[in-house]
Amino acid sequence: MSRMKSIEPTINANDVASPPRAAQKILGVARDLFYRQGIRAIGVDEIVRRAGVTKPSLYRSFPSKDELAASYLRQYDLEFWGRFDEAVAAHPGDPRAQIAAFLTRIGKRTQKANYRGCGMTNAAVEYPEHGHPARIVSEANKQELRRRLRAMAAAMGAADADTLGDGLLLLIEGAYISGQLFGLGGPAQSVARNADLLIGASLKK
Repeated sequence: MSRMKSIEPTINANDVASPPRAAQKILGVARDLFYRQGIRAIGVDEIVRRAGVTKPSLYRSFPSKDELAASYLRQYDLEFWGRFDEAVAAHPGDPRAQIAAFLTRIGKRTQKANYRGCGMTNAAVEYPEHGHPARIVSEANKQELRRRLRAMAAAMGAADADTLGDGLLLLIEGAYISGQLFGLGGPAQSVARNADLLIGASLKK
């Protein structure tokens, strides 16, 4: 009886705790490489080398590179909506201020060294096939962003809320790309100001 008690905790610790730690490490390395260099540009060999794990360890947690890419984007999605929800919570009942707060943060991030835009947008460009796991996650993120922006435009009282919401989405996507093209001092730094001008023009009677 005592021998069984001494063995069971060791088995549980190895079987349950170790795989999540390995998966977390792999995902962390993949996230950095995929964002900085692109998903297609990075192979599994590079990921396992930098993570200090073996290929079998990777494939136990992620059945394929495609699934690893989708997992990276699902994590990115959670972080994205976390930032969006923070901006909304900071200005309850004021969608115009909420959008300004969210876009101000985007504008600031575009001015950082080695800015690579939006991981979702980048993945959608890399994977034009609509059924690809990475593309599916990216499309869902963009569709939800479009829905929220249109709803916020309606809450502001815009006569053509859908057009305003889409205009804001176009500004955001433009900031993601121009931030990579122009870098420090580029037009993306003023995305919040341009969005507010667009909102003001749309709300005029």
